[in-house]
Amino acid sequence: MAEYKDIFYEIKDQVATLTINRPKSLNAFTGDTILEMQDAIEDASTNPEVGVLVLTGVGERAFCVGGDVKWEADGGLDGLDFKVNRMVVDCPKPVIARINGYSIGAGNHIAYFCDFSIAADHARFGQTGPRVGSPASGHIVQHLAHVVGHKRAREMWMMCRQYTAAEMLDWGLVNAVVPYAELDAEVDRWCQELLALSPSCLRVLKQTFRDDLDPFIDSTVNDVVARVIPNYFNTGEQQEGANAFLEKRAPDFSPWR
Repeated sequence: MAEYKDIFYEIKDQVATLTINRPKSLNAFTGDTILEMQDAIEDASTNPEVGVLVLTGVGERAFCVGGDVKWEADGGLDGLDFKVNRMVVDCPKPVIARINGYSIGAGNHIAYFCDFSIAADHARFGQTGPRVGSPASGHIVQHLAHVVGHKRAREMWMMCRQYTAAEMLDWGLVNAVVPYAELDAEVDRWCQELLALSPSCLRVLKQTFRDDLDPFIDSTVNDVVARVIPNYFNTGEQQEGANAFLEKRAPDFSPWR
């Protein structure tokens, strides 16, 4: 098994667990983290010893808060080929998001691309892109409308609010909410139920749901940004959002109205 720096990856009793291990940054990722995650997801997808894949983050503060803003400010997003969501969708095994805290930005959309989401009751959810100048588009945005409907998807993506686990259960973004102390037991219960079922039937069902995404699953952030604002990463707008976040001030986006 490969050695990783930013994640833990283990297989036990037919359950593969991928854990983002960047607690100092609330499990925010960099390009290296993404590559490691994609490698582990590929292994889980093809490994006959794996029946279910669980995605989570280290600790009880955060599942994942998306991209590391400093990494983004240094140009990390420019030209990035983010495949995590598509790989989760294409994984023939059921994928469960174990949401142990903040599920923000890319952390949130990674979770809603999973087949199931089980959240601790203290978890918080939301998108931050327009607040920090981090563009999102393509399948990343479009799929949320499938999950919660267009009005709520637009609210979540365009208003940059945060929501409780109970609110997200009401919206249909998560399948279950439990106290943090019961999170592992609840996730294990779902894993065991899935492992008792026909893997071939589950694979057919996953492909059927995957086929529903065909009209947009290959549409990426880079595709839409290049079409709408071709020079976006050189305008200074993204840098203003990231710098404002790092400097703990309100961004001034007025030059780009």
